[in-house]
Amino acid sequence: MSLEKVLAISGKPGLYRLITQTRSGFVAESLIDKKRLSVRIQQNVSLLSEIAVYTLKEEVPLKQVFENIRNKENGAKTTVKPKDSKDKLEEYFFEVLPDYDEDRVYASDIKKIIQWYNLLHEHNMLDGLDTEIPADTISDEEE
Repeated sequence: MSLEKVLAISGKPGLYRLITQTRSGFVAESLIDKKRLSVRIQQNVSLLSEIAVYTLKEEVPLKQVFENIRNKENGAKTTVKPKDSKDKLEEYFFEVLPDYDEDRVYASDIKKIIQWYNLLHEHNMLDGLDTEIPADTISDEEE
């Protein structure tokens, strides 16, 4: 499954898979416990495919960051835990994305990216990342 159908819902833990659209929003299924919920259009929802990470030069799509993590970890889960210290998280993220913007990417963002990566890894949803967008076609477009 591509990141086009994976959602992050503000105020809700984990990630969700888009099931279907309704008149007032859509139905999503939690990747954590498989429970379905109805999401209204007014709720703050982000598609993972549209999220990018600030670097000193441009914004790097989240799928490229996930690919970098996967390459660093040789396809395994992360060696760092989301609850590790701020310094340890930042040190790890510098290895994954050396030119990330420290002023605009917070430790809480890094924690969330690591949690999402591990959750997608558990559900074998990282396999198609490198085939969806080649690494050399990163655009400068804003969200």
